[in-house]
Amino acid sequence: MCPPSSPLGMGISDTLPSTWAGSQGTLGEGSAGTSCLEGAGPPEPAPALSETKGAISSPLSGYREQHTQHKGFASLVWAAMPGMLFRKNRDSTAISLQNLSWVFGYNSSLAVHSLMDGEDRVLLYVSSHIVVIHDILGNKQYHLQGHTNVISCLCVSEDKRWVATADRGPDALIIVNLLFGNPLCPVNHSGLIPASAEKSHKWTLPTEKPMCSTELKPEFGHQDYVIFNPQNPQEFVSNSKTQVIFYLWVSRDTGSHVSGARKETFKCLVGQFSQSVFHFNNAQALTGTSAGKLVVWDMDNPRTLPEELPAKPHGITATKVVSMQKESLTVLKVLESCVVTGDVKGQVKFYDGQLRLLTIYSHDKVGPIRSISFSTILRDPPGASPDSSKPFLTRNFILSTSDATMFHVATDSTNFERIMKEVKKAVNAIACHPQEPLVAAGSHCGLLKVWDYKETQYLVSRIFTEAGIQCLSYDPEGYLLAAGFTDGSVYILDAISLQSICEKFQFSQGPVTHISFSYDSKYLATADENHSVTVYKRVLQNGSRCWEHLAGLDSHYKPIRSILFGVHSDSNEPRLLSLGEDRQLVEYDLNSSIKDHLVVTHRDRLEQAAVPLCLAWYPQLSTESFFLTANSCYKMKLYNVTTKMCRKTVLGPIYGSPLEKIQILPRTSSADPQQHYLVYITKDKVGLQILPVDGNPHKSSAFICHPDGASDFATSHDGRYIFTAGGKERTFMKWKVNLPALDAAAFLGGEDLIPFYNLLNGGREGEFFRELEDYFYYVQLCSQGIDTMEKRQVSTHIPLEEIPSVMRAIGFYPSEEEIEEMINEVKFSKYADTGEQVIKINLGDFIKLYINHRPALGLSMKTIQRAFQVLGYDNEKGDKVIDTGDFLSLLQCRGELFSPATAMYLKELSASEFLPLTDIFSQNAIGKSNFP
Repeated sequence: MCPPSSPLGMGISDTLPSTWAGSQGTLGEGSAGTSCLEGAGPPEPAPALSETKGAISSPLSGYREQHTQHKGFASLVWAAMPGMLFRKNRDSTAISLQNLSWVFGYNSSLAVHSLMDGEDRVLLYVSSHIVVIHDILGNKQYHLQGHTNVISCLCVSEDKRWVATADRGPDALIIVNLLFGNPLCPVNHSGLIPASAEKSHKWTLPTEKPMCSTELKPEFGHQDYVIFNPQNPQEFVSNSKTQVIFYLWVSRDTGSHVSGARKETFKCLVGQFSQSVFHFNNAQALTGTSAGKLVVWDMDNPRTLPEELPAKPHGITATKVVSMQKESLTVLKVLESCVVTGDVKGQVKFYDGQLRLLTIYSHDKVGPIRSISFSTILRDPPGASPDSSKPFLTRNFILSTSDATMFHVATDSTNFERIMKEVKKAVNAIACHPQEPLVAAGSHCGLLKVWDYKETQYLVSRIFTEAGIQCLSYDPEGYLLAAGFTDGSVYILDAISLQSICEKFQFSQGPVTHISFSYDSKYLATADENHSVTVYKRVLQNGSRCWEHLAGLDSHYKPIRSILFGVHSDSNEPRLLSLGEDRQLVEYDLNSSIKDHLVVTHRDRLEQAAVPLCLAWYPQLSTESFFLTANSCYKMKLYNVTTKMCRKTVLGPIYGSPLEKIQILPRTSSADPQQHYLVYITKDKVGLQILPVDGNPHKSSAFICHPDGASDFATSHDGRYIFTAGGKERTFMKWKVNLPALDAAAFLGGEDLIPFYNLLNGGREGEFFRELEDYFYYVQLCSQGIDTMEKRQVSTHIPLEEIPSVMRAIGFYPSEEEIEEMINEVKFSKYADTGEQVIKINLGDFIKLYINHRPALGLSMKTIQRAFQVLGYDNEKGDKVIDTGDFLSLLQCRGELFSPATAMYLKELSASEFLPLTDIFSQNAIGKSNFP
């Protein structure tokens, strides 16, 4: 114990409410300052304790009676148990396009709460943006949803009836009734500190306005723990790593003041603060530290006033530092008449009110403790007498550790039962078995786990200690599982036992990002962060199958986005493609490749400005075969598999970020053979798209799956489930697909041109549409001759060569390559079926062409300005300008070829020697009114 070097107790006026702070390492001097929580006054205080020091009272008695009389509000709540959630029929299949079916993994940096007593194992924990209520023995989960950002903190009321969760985004706080599972009070605040449930339940009243608030000084640090005084809801304490702050909730009429903590109060270092609690004697508070010490805070004037008198502040002084142990204290709780600690060694210790050790629970398999949660209902252990000397042993508890493991501890037998062990690093790899209901997930911590997703049963696992798992793939026969690692190694494993069937391969110089088998399981291809593609081949040696390295090639100069095996239509041999951010699609000749020489047959540039992000084979919906790509400009494109010609461009799903990965959803046995669907993930969402793609926004849907980023996804072999990996969130999720709901949403969006009319400015009856009709008729006049005296032939079509003119007239300025793609798209739209080219286009098809080819998010003035920041330089006035000759040289040497007419128009626009860049292009050339 370290005695204080000077007495604490700077006087605090009786007229001020109080906020006190203590500092890290060398403790700040006791009474650090005062503050008022602005807002309404607190609830009436609980009756003063009449028991002797250390006795226990029920702080809920006064408030429970108050709220049971509020329109019968709490009568059902107080009689219910959280387990009732699992007994309710909550099938939402009929209305949801994708239903969250199961969550694997959890946020081990947040607490885990026990909701039931005895031998039950009903836990509440956080996974990403989801609160999970998990019945371990019943193998059921119930999910509390509503957050759009990763949950950063949560708390559960002592009676286990309420849970409050918060994230760092807008609409951050949600309070949920655990009986009904629905949010009662979403509150719009940001920057919340970890939550704590206040006893009076005033937040259940119909208001979103906080009852009180205060602003802390920056020197107090980020408050990462907060708890109410269970004996008096007018008081609560929070702490950061370096400060402890005590609060008193009073009326709004009182002024406020906060002063900083003083240093050098104690002669010894106390380390960083972890958690704080109020002592059950109602006269002290305790704070645990990373140095294994407890700081004891004494209330100079503990309140024992009659209930009707107003609350008055009292001084808080740090009277002593008690050295409990050498190991860091990570958890501090008060249970009945005991003080409970958890530490980095995995030990749980119980102390009496004078901090004398009572008992220890420990196990060598338990890591650093993150949270301790006790069962809710007191029970008598077998053989216990009413006057047992160990009342603290009457509740089992749940331990969660920082290495993502949970234990159930039976206090009567000191038995540690491991009930869950999850990954402790990023989950970037996931794969589904091609024939069985199995899903494999790999983590950067080296843990590979296989689950039966139909029964939600963990089957087998393996830990790789050398490196983390980055990607996974089953072979089409389902016998093998290939894994790519962060150190560039590749393992080929038995799909059931996860044992290696050959020595690992080490031919990549960087992390393996993609891995895939050919359809006949003869080849295995990988891509890595060094932009290389490596191929392995199955061979026969001594009558048995084994694998050997074939060849590798630095195929790209930017990151590889996809590798894709297919089949040559003429020979039925495997076909391999790779797609990179360098816009190159590379095709390899596997039959001609020999040891250490990978042969490339074609290199094709797919995009001019956008970056292709993903690649998939398109279903055979016509006589022509395609592969599908999605790019960074929210466009999806179909390319002929033989000629690599872009045959169709459509508007892709727009849900905050471009599509990152795509895959055709396998069909169920009962599915319509003509119905196909595409699964995709964006940065944080998972979605479905009805095929064929045509740009109709109502044919797609998306849901937030991983707010911090979805890293990978896989589909079950029957197409009923989608699995998404959450990367650094350390979770993966199982989603049940509901295709009829998606079909219904598309039907309600309208047929034929109705969805596309709605994408036009003003819709079908707007000025833009009427202007487009006028241009159509004007083009017909021009094509028939302006001065002709012959009878006009009014038509609903215009020649294909007039498409660029009309596009530019309505404000879309495509490049020459984009014009060629648009014309070819229409010209060859029926060629595969009829052998004839289309030479004209009607208004409806033109609208679709315009919607699908124009910039998805429009062209803003900022985009123009950013482009010219590169081309121009500052003149003497600080404006961006460029010499006319330099600009024309750039257009001639780096840009597309101009026709003579276009060159003449440009010359007329470029009358001056120097061009004011933005003005010329936004006003004279393009028209500034076209830009937001």
